[in-house]
Amino acid sequence: MLEAAGFTVEQRLVPDDVEAITATLREAAQAVQLVVTTGGTGLAERDVTPEATRSVCTRLVPGLAERMRAEGAKKTPLAALSRGVCGILDRTLVINLPGSPIGAQESLETVLPLLPHALELLAGHTDHAGLNR
Repeated sequence: MLEAAGFTVEQRLVPDDVEAITATLREAAQAVQLVVTTGGTGLAERDVTPEATRSVCTRLVPGLAERMRAEGAKKTPLAALSRGVCGILDRTLVINLPGSPIGAQESLETVLPLLPHALELLAGHTDHAGLNR
């Protein structure tokens, strides 16, 4: 989906470990404007992606995570169990998606239309002329 939307995608497999996730997020933020994680957002003890994300982000973007859960809840009540967060690390947007392939796809679909504008804002392009409100 990200490639179809014009993004270049690089995948990394990272263990369910806060230090490994935070190190990967910091490294990725040096090179890219968008980091999308999948998995580690549930209730299991090993699910630590939100904690890692929160620890490196200076600001959260709760509206994106809320939107993903709200839209997901229209299809499954289990969406409420997702603890995924979205935040800003330097000028990089970090989005936590669920590990379920269907949940990840549906969550990404809900926020994908917002990403171009969000990334423009993070890049310092703050002119809102011509935007629909």
